[in-house]
Amino acid sequence: MRYKYTKILTVVGIVLCFIHYIGHEYDPVYLLFYSLSVPAWFYPIFTYTNINPWPLYLLTILSWTIIGYAVDRFSVYRRAKDGE
Repeated sequence: MRYKYTKILTVVGIVLCFIHYIGHEYDPVYLLFYSLSVPAWFYPIFTYTNINPWPLYLLTILSWTIIGYAVDRFSVYRRAKDGE
């Protein structure tokens, strides 16, 4: 397994966090980050005031990596099943 989607989606998570870090005061960037970051959906439940962005960024990158890994695993399973 070459982990193609894991790498691509990890880069997506990194770019998403970098864009938010640079332009978080603009509403479109803010909305983009909070709509595409799965941990950002749940992070305010635990810490609503004074949100530290670094754990949120780390969790965002990690979640995109896990999503990519799941896609890679599913594609390997699918190829193995189609090959039989």
